[in-house]
Amino acid sequence: MNADLVLCADTVHTLTAGRPVQAVAVAGGTVVATGTRGDVRDWRGPRTEVVDLGAAALTPGLTDGHLHPVMGLQLTADVDLSTARSLEEVHERLAAAADGRPRDAWVRAWGLDPNLFGGRPVTNAPVEAAVGGRPAFVRLFDAHSALATDRALAIAGVDGPRQFAQRSSVVCDDGGRPTGLLLEFPAMDLVQDHVPLDPVPLRGAQLRALLGEMAATGLTGGHVMDLLGDSQAVVAAAEDLGDLPLRLRFAPWCVPGVDPDGMAELVDLQTRRGRRWSVGGVKFMVDGTVDNGTAWLEQPDALGESTESFWPDPADYTAAVRALAALGIPTATHAIGDAAVRHVLDALAGLPRPPAGPHRVEHIETLPTELVGRFVRQGVVASMQPTHCTHFTRADHTDNWSARLGRERADRAWRCRDLRDAGVPLVLGSDWPVAPFDPRRVLADAQLRRPAGEPDVAPVQPHQGLTPLMALQGYTSAAAWAAGEAGVAGRVEVGARADLTAFAVDPLVADPDELADAPVVATVVDGAVVHRSALVDG
Repeated sequence: MNADLVLCADTVHTLTAGRPVQAVAVAGGTVVATGTRGDVRDWRGPRTEVVDLGAAALTPGLTDGHLHPVMGLQLTADVDLSTARSLEEVHERLAAAADGRPRDAWVRAWGLDPNLFGGRPVTNAPVEAAVGGRPAFVRLFDAHSALATDRALAIAGVDGPRQFAQRSSVVCDDGGRPTGLLLEFPAMDLVQDHVPLDPVPLRGAQLRALLGEMAATGLTGGHVMDLLGDSQAVVAAAEDLGDLPLRLRFAPWCVPGVDPDGMAELVDLQTRRGRRWSVGGVKFMVDGTVDNGTAWLEQPDALGESTESFWPDPADYTAAVRALAALGIPTATHAIGDAAVRHVLDALAGLPRPPAGPHRVEHIETLPTELVGRFVRQGVVASMQPTHCTHFTRADHTDNWSARLGRERADRAWRCRDLRDAGVPLVLGSDWPVAPFDPRRVLADAQLRRPAGEPDVAPVQPHQGLTPLMALQGYTSAAAWAAGEAGVAGRVEVGARADLTAFAVDPLVADPDELADAPVVATVVDGAVVHRSALVDG
C-alpha cells in the first residue's frame, strides 16, 4: 500500500467497536487502513506524508449541525455588539464606528442582546443617539429581528405598518409610527435590501478566510441552513480560489406562499454541488424566536405574544413538507416553541425516512415531555445548540427568554439529555453567527450547561448536561446520520471519508473547561491537512 497520508496519535477515538488504533492511513480522501504505529512501515510509499500527532487525541472530523457561513458574512458586517454588556457600551461602539463617516454612510452592527434593554421596549432610540442621523441597521443577537434608524426607514420608504405573506411586522407605536424594531425576515428585508453589499468576489474571499478560521477550531464540515440570494455565486467564487477548508451541505429555504415554480426550484437545487459542497434537503421555519415574541407556543408568553405559526396557514407547511418527502427529499424545520415542535411532528407522522437522510427539527428550545417519545417513534433527528442556552439564559430565570416563558416552560429548556437518553439522534451545532462557532466551547457547554471558563455562573438545568461521549457524537456520528452519511462519515474506519480532528487533550477525558481552550493540533478534510498547529511533528 502507498498511502497519501498517515496520521499517528497516542489516542484514536474511532467511535466504532474494535481493536485499539494508533495509526490511520489515508489514500484518495478515504481511510484505507487503521492499526498501530508498527503498521506504518507497511503503508508507507515514496510520496507518503507521515504526521505524528504524539499525545494528541484523534477523532472523526467535527461537523457543525447548524450554521450560516455565507449569509453570516452579511449578518456580521461592521460592528460587533455580541460582547457588549450595557447600552452604554453599545453606544460607545456605534458612535466610534459612525465617527468620521459621511452623513449618508451606513452603520451596520450585529449581536445586540435584548436583555440590555432591561425589560423596557426595544426601540431604535439607543442607536439613533449613537450614529448622529446616519442610516443604521443593527441586528439583534438571534438574527430574527433588527433595529433601523429613522434615516434607514426613510430610505426604505417604511413609514408605518406593513402586511406580509408570512408572520412578520414593522413594530409601530400607538400613533402608527415605526419604533425602528423589525421582526422577522420580510420586515427586515425592507431595509436590508438598501444596505450596501460587498461584491461577490470579495465575499468569496471572505468565505474562504472564515472557513479557514473554523477549520482551525477543529471543524471539518457544516450543515448550512440556508442558500439565499447569490449564495451559490459566493461559494463558487470561494471555490475558484481553491478547495474549501470545510465540507458544506446546504438546505435552501422553503417560505410561506411558495408556488409550484418555487417548489420545482427547490427540487432542482438538490442536484447542485461543487468539490466540497452540495445541496441536501430543504429548510423550513414554522416559528420565530421566544425573545421576539414570534415563537409558536401552546399558551401565550408573559406579554401575550408567541401565539402563531410563521406560516399563516400551518396546513400549507404540512403540505409542502409532505410533497418534498414524497420525492425523497429530507427536511429540516426551525421549531422553537412547544406548539411549533408538536405541529412539525404531526406533519412528519407516517412519513418514511428519505434515502438522502432523516427529517429533522432545529432548535427545540422548550419541549413537553410527551413529545420526547415521538421523536424516537417517528425517527426524527433533534438538532440543538447548547450555547443558545448557556449564553442567553440564566439559571434564576431573570433573562428575557425565561421571563417571557415563565418558570414551567423555562424549566424545559434545551432538553438535550432527555432526548439523548430516550434514543433520539442528537446533532449539536452553533447556529453561527447567532453564537460563536468554536466547537470546543459547544462541546464544553453541552456538558456544563454554563459558559465554559465561567465556573461561578450557575448552570441552567444541569441535569440536561451530556456526557463527553454524547457531546462528541453530536458533532460526529450523529451529524453523519442526520446527513444520510452514516456509512461514510462520523467514524474512523476503513472506507470512511478522511475528515479528522486532532485535539491536544482527549475530549472524552479532559475537564470541559480545559477542552474549551485546548489547541486543535490538526484538522484533515478529504485527506488533506487544512490546519496544522506548531505542536505537530510533520
